[in-house]
Amino acid sequence: MEISASDVKKLREKTGAGMMECKNALVSCESDFAKAEKLLKEKGLAAVEKRSDRATNEGKIFVKVANNTAALVEIATETDFVARNPEFIALGGVIADKVLEKGYTEPNDELAGLVTDLATKIRENMSLKRIKVIKAGANEYVTSYIHGDGNIGVVVKLGADKADVLQKEEAKALAFDLALHIAAFNPLALDKSKVDPAFLKEQEDIFRKQLEQDEKLKGKPANVLDNILKGKISKYLADICLMDQGFVKDEKQTVAQTLSEKSKQLGAALTVNEYVYFKVGQ
Repeated sequence: MEISASDVKKLREKTGAGMMECKNALVSCESDFAKAEKLLKEKGLAAVEKRSDRATNEGKIFVKVANNTAALVEIATETDFVARNPEFIALGGVIADKVLEKGYTEPNDELAGLVTDLATKIRENMSLKRIKVIKAGANEYVTSYIHGDGNIGVVVKLGADKADVLQKEEAKALAFDLALHIAAFNPLALDKSKVDPAFLKEQEDIFRKQLEQDEKLKGKPANVLDNILKGKISKYLADICLMDQGFVKDEKQTVAQTLSEKSKQLGAALTVNEYVYFKVGQ
């Protein structure tokens, strides 16, 4: 049976399989292109399934913003090499677009199917790990920041008591700088009021135990130890809370002070209403 070179080339481009694999598939399927494509996909899927127990610690974060709504997507894969593959990068964009277009808020069969299609072609284990959608209201503005090659992605929702202020370049620049700050420092909470009490109690117990084991503090009065403990907790909260951290563009003032200063300049009360931080593998 004669198999045309153009059919082999076409099948290779569509499936990513080798030239001989494509030719043999066409021979086996008696030149039926659809059957040959299905056969190669099945072989690719089998190869992926064999690798399914391999860790997917690499990958990329994708962010798309449209109509004041942002979608964050993490797709994981085995190797950094595949994470840089143009088809893998294109897939992330397609999935983020579909999330925004169809209003998806979590992974589903349709999106997982797109990942599986590419996995069978590349023959490497990959998965759609998570999705997060952030919608902004009338007095809110969302922006995003991707760090480096997509290892970290951040979305920030900035609020104002005057909606028109959010259309000013100064406000948009501030929102972007806040996203950059969050990518750099990964605050665990917006402010002290948002810290989980159980988590804070656990940290307090750790600090208390450290004080008890510090030989230099043996015999110190209880009130002195309590003050040291309060100082440690206060410093810890300043380290993990966005509002208390030194701002990335000027660490001499906190994020809260920066917001206050910008609010006065723009004539509106600015607030960080929400932020999301994604890091590959976390």
